[in-house]
Amino acid sequence: MGSAVDPILRTIAAEIKARPEQVKVAVDLLDEGATVPFIARYRKEATGGLDDTQLRDLEERLAYLRELEARRVSILDSIRSQGKLTEALEAKIAGVLTKAELEDIYLPFRPKRRTRAEIARERGLGALADQILANRTAAPTELAQAFLSEAVPDAKTALEGARDILTEAFAENADLIGQLRAYLKAHAVLRAKVVEGKEEAGAKFSDYFDHSERWANAPSHRALAMLRARNEGFLSLDLEIDAENAAPLKPVERMIAETFDIPLQGGPGDVFLLDVVRFAWRVKLSLHLSLDLMNELRERAEAEAIHVFARNLKDLLLAAPAGARPTMGLDPGIRTGVKVAVVDATGKLLETAAVYPFQPRNDIAGAMAELARLIQRHRVELIAIGNGTASRETDRLSADVIDALPDPKPVKVVVSEAGASVYSASAKAAAEMPDLDVSLRGAVSIARRLQDPLAELVKIDPKAIGVGQYQHDVNQTRLARSLDAVVEDAVNAVGVDLNTASASLLSRVSGLSASLADAIIAHRDQKGAFACRRDILGVSRLGPRAFELCAGFLRIVNGTEPLDASSVHPEAYGLARKIVAACGRDVRSLMGDAAVLKSLDPSRFADERFGLPTVRDILAELEKPGRDPRPQFKTARFADGVHDMKDLKPGMVLEGTVTNVANFGAFVDIGVHQDGLVHVSQLADRFVKDPAAVVKAGDVVEVRVVEVDLKRKRIALSMRKDAAPSVRPAAGPANGASERRSQAQPAAAQPKEKSMPQSALGAALSEALRRK
Repeated sequence: MGSAVDPILRTIAAEIKARPEQVKVAVDLLDEGATVPFIARYRKEATGGLDDTQLRDLEERLAYLRELEARRVSILDSIRSQGKLTEALEAKIAGVLTKAELEDIYLPFRPKRRTRAEIARERGLGALADQILANRTAAPTELAQAFLSEAVPDAKTALEGARDILTEAFAENADLIGQLRAYLKAHAVLRAKVVEGKEEAGAKFSDYFDHSERWANAPSHRALAMLRARNEGFLSLDLEIDAENAAPLKPVERMIAETFDIPLQGGPGDVFLLDVVRFAWRVKLSLHLSLDLMNELRERAEAEAIHVFARNLKDLLLAAPAGARPTMGLDPGIRTGVKVAVVDATGKLLETAAVYPFQPRNDIAGAMAELARLIQRHRVELIAIGNGTASRETDRLSADVIDALPDPKPVKVVVSEAGASVYSASAKAAAEMPDLDVSLRGAVSIARRLQDPLAELVKIDPKAIGVGQYQHDVNQTRLARSLDAVVEDAVNAVGVDLNTASASLLSRVSGLSASLADAIIAHRDQKGAFACRRDILGVSRLGPRAFELCAGFLRIVNGTEPLDASSVHPEAYGLARKIVAACGRDVRSLMGDAAVLKSLDPSRFADERFGLPTVRDILAELEKPGRDPRPQFKTARFADGVHDMKDLKPGMVLEGTVTNVANFGAFVDIGVHQDGLVHVSQLADRFVKDPAAVVKAGDVVEVRVVEVDLKRKRIALSMRKDAAPSVRPAAGPANGASERRSQAQPAAAQPKEKSMPQSALGAALSEALRRK
């Protein structure tokens, strides 16, 4: 890496709070093909302990600054080829830190179409513009007489040409543009107004029908909402600058005048020049800078929206898995019926069915009997219910079935089915379940995502999971890049079982491409389970480099090498065995013995190759081998009698699951087919700046209904404890904190679930089952 890149290293180091040497090592590793998870986990000594967040920021900034550097070189070459590159200009270009500033400098030198100013110069009017600037006491109309010709028939034409030349000079002054841009960023007001006649069609944007706020303060969600409304033709959206200022010369115009030494009270030339200043602002600079700021507003809003989407996706991917337990997936539907799929503890499909308890068939008895049969036949421990149409009705049906069953009873959980339909119709689903109807594949996916959200959700395009704000309005390439990084980090943080993982999951492992993942599956199908990590070196096209990058993130349980079940990298097995030998124990007996491992001094085992960070990581892994960083599984219990927005009343206290966290608050599923919003001001009995510091997607929370807007389908919720009195629904203990339970236990260990009162049909079914 040459000296030209040194400023890049210094810039990134300052931004991520690291030393340039750390950044240099990380950049070299990335350039060599190493992944962020690998560098963060297994190259701590080399990078000085840069974590995955710092490395992701480094990776993103590196791409931007390299693009900036390439553009800088291109611009220098262009200006040099025109014979206009001076030492001062070259130094100025070298010191620029943003693409916008670079383009400001390049503006006068950019090849452009034949402008009005260029035509005026061809007619010899450049000298007239120079004379007006130089001789302010002379009347411009008199100076213009010397420049009349066949192409310039009168003084008016001559002065218009001089004005065009001066306007272009004013509008292409990089220092002036920078000053004006800074002023606009500090003072511009974003003004939204409804387009006449669009009030009814654009009702969902009614909050912005007459709205104004400072450009600098406009949050991401409001900016994207207004931009979408403008694009859909419901709003006009403009930037207002000094709209209330009635002075003869507005501050922005005064800045132009001062840059070119034009006094407010001067001779005839100054009067003419002040008119040119106003014209330049109105026709050139205002439009140019307004477009710049609107683009920057969009980019700023998109960046924040992408950050929010990525953060929520991470929380969803790293949500607590229910575990390897036989599971029934229910994909609710009314006319099309409820699709049912039962999978075993490993996610293998056992049986499918479709039941029709709702209109038009209303076969409640048949549906309950079939669900009870499947549960008992396959010893189902979990029931996953998709949260789409008819989910509450399906939830009540399941409750009746469960209530009629003998102990141990399965646990029912309403889960997000976002993206399930996309996956069902995908090539991946067709390849995985070629003989299964598309509608039934969704039920399989719902069951598996309860068992292990990460393993199932990696099969779906992250953009289809739907945990973002205005994700369809942002740059899709940037969004995809950010979300792919989140998926990669999540998969590698958890680790992957080499002998059970799908190709979709394996392809997200550090160092493995989709083709290598397919090759691993093919090798596994042909030759059986891998006995140890090194066996994958026998996979076609998987070489030593790929093995180095992926091995530490692959797990083999009960293999020939005990350390293969841990995150200890094979390159450090010698060090791990040195630690084991110092304890005089067998590695299998030592793994998990926290007392012995905590008594060891890490510095005893550090050497030139492996420093203290790696030693500490190995000790931690031996203490809790193969530990899963995800939280313990639990789920919300929806209130009986609350099935629709119409059932909600202000003051009700409900339990729900956080589905999405935005800058302005958190959305919570309370089981009425419409998520409620807990505004940031209602998240806690204290000031909250960042909602993500209080809640994350997947959290189970207790909320109070504040307001219900049926017309606009909006539910306002609160998590504050210091507000109005609460009213609990008459569903008994279903919402009581004292009745909550952790559902990470096996179903047999669960206390009996209290559901809605048993129906007559449920009682009959219960009696029939007891007689068997």
